[in-house]
Amino acid sequence: MYTSLWMAGQRRRRQPHPRPRPLRLLVDGLDGSGKTTLVDALLEMMAEHGIEAVRHRRMLAQHHPLDEALKRLHLSKQYRSSAVTGAYLAAGFALDRLLVPFDPPRCEGAVLVQEGYVDRTIAVGLAGGPFLPAVLALWASRYFVAFDVAVYVHAGVDVRRERMAAREHLDPGDRNSIDDSGFADRFNAALLHFLGRRHRTLLVFDTALHTPQEMARQILTTAGLLPSPTLTVPSGPAAVLAPRIPA
Repeated sequence: MYTSLWMAGQRRRRQPHPRPRPLRLLVDGLDGSGKTTLVDALLEMMAEHGIEAVRHRRMLAQHHPLDEALKRLHLSKQYRSSAVTGAYLAAGFALDRLLVPFDPPRCEGAVLVQEGYVDRTIAVGLAGGPFLPAVLALWASRYFVAFDVAVYVHAGVDVRRERMAAREHLDPGDRNSIDDSGFADRFNAALLHFLGRRHRTLLVFDTALHTPQEMARQILTTAGLLPSPTLTVPSGPAAVLAPRIPA
């Protein structure tokens, strides 16, 4: 349904402040799509090349005042709750956008690899509802913190079901993402067709078609952290596309 790799052209943005900051990478996607495995591969490959990196989850601001309170909400049930969606989008990510310029994540100059962010929350709210908070957040999606390179991963429902079978526990959100194929389609469509354009560079992978190491190398090469390999013509189902992104 989707191409295995989609790279959107880079676009210049004004920085909120002139101070230099570490490179920020985002990995996001549905449950069972391979986010954690890919982040592991990224960190391992960067360590092999002497690149310092830190793994990060949840809000970016170092001292987000509501992060702990938000953890009490059942995020696994967000797919059927407008209230949970709205709480995370407003009290979580919208506030995070205001705080990050003054209270950035403490990386000590290392590359920040973020596992999941507002993109996923908006996509779940659209696929499960669509809930009004998610619709409004989609309209204002460029307001939220953007990443230098965003990576969206996806995989077919059978692949994700097989991966989740190895888990000891499946929460309601996990189960819904494999039982409701329409939910997965709407989630991926929200990411690919709407949310990706807010980032500087976007890569999209079908994790059933590429190894974690292949994807990690492509990501780090695109981010300028590794030298570009000799250009070869892709074969099979893999493809590289550069869609036109509206200004």
